[in-house]
Amino acid sequence: MTIDQAPAGRVPTVMHVRCPDRLPEELYRLVLEQLAELSPVVQALPPTAALAELKGALRYHGVGADVDRLGQMLRVRTLTRCGADLRIGIGPTISVAATASAQVPEPGGVLVVAPDRAAEWLAGLPVEALHGIGPRQAGVLHDYGIHTAGLLAAVPAQTVQRLLGGRAGRLARDRARGADPRPVVPRSLPASASVSCSFARHALDGPDVRSALLRLVVQLGRMLRRRGQSPQALTLTLSFAGTGRWSKTHRLPEPSAHEDDLRAAAYRLMDAAALQRGRLTALSLRAEELCNAGTVARQITLDHAREARLVAEAAVDRVCDKFGAGVIGPAAAYRAAS
Repeated sequence: MTIDQAPAGRVPTVMHVRCPDRLPEELYRLVLEQLAELSPVVQALPPTAALAELKGALRYHGVGADVDRLGQMLRVRTLTRCGADLRIGIGPTISVAATASAQVPEPGGVLVVAPDRAAEWLAGLPVEALHGIGPRQAGVLHDYGIHTAGLLAAVPAQTVQRLLGGRAGRLARDRARGADPRPVVPRSLPASASVSCSFARHALDGPDVRSALLRLVVQLGRMLRRRGQSPQALTLTLSFAGTGRWSKTHRLPEPSAHEDDLRAAAYRLMDAAALQRGRLTALSLRAEELCNAGTVARQITLDHAREARLVAEAAVDRVCDKFGAGVIGPAAAYRAAS
């Protein structure tokens, strides 16, 4: 779909891509790879979105000013190689492109908004359809009779700022007018590592589940230390009988791949799930935003017990490297899972 044909020299060059909800991370990474083949300037917006700047891609792919063709090319590639259809918006700014991609009906398609028609196209949309306008802000605007982006763009800036707050009001009015000076900043998806386990029978939160979680912590910690990486966040995903899933992320106070720190974060996440009679079928633990462990400053402490555990951890790693993973570890991790 194209909202009028852009004249020469006024081509929309910002592409916003929306992947299907709950797309597995490995497929999301494949989508980013396909996008990188289209344009050298790609900004990952995990977990399921991305941006691309198309200025150089138009000439490289020999499509002239036909940005819709680039969008369709990306759709075909991701459908055939990843099995995922995309909703793609192309506009003169990030906010216009992101608003356009949200207007593409599922399962997928391409919507192009020409720069000289952007304000007119936005004017007919409800305020809640604007990228960056949340339900609370939309509710405030509705209370004052501002239901469309066109009305929002026409309201004096000072009035919108009084309703939504200074910075939020300025951003909302600018986006209703199609103004957004932000550039597409190249950013790849942060590296991650994950481990998982499943239960032969449905399990309730208890000693067996905690034992399985501790085994995952041990596996993940050793994997990260062998790679020389430290995570800045930890995500726990619980799978329940049927199709239910629960996921939550905890940011670590500082990057760490030590079992003490990973175990404390994992147990905190499990406690946050507040399970009662939920029947678990699988656990997954993912370390996110990995960084080089060599760049992480080590805090000198007077906690002799922790220092002793770190020395023991290094010794355990050497034993496992020599005799194989699982030959030594926390006793609680060896309880048989249900």
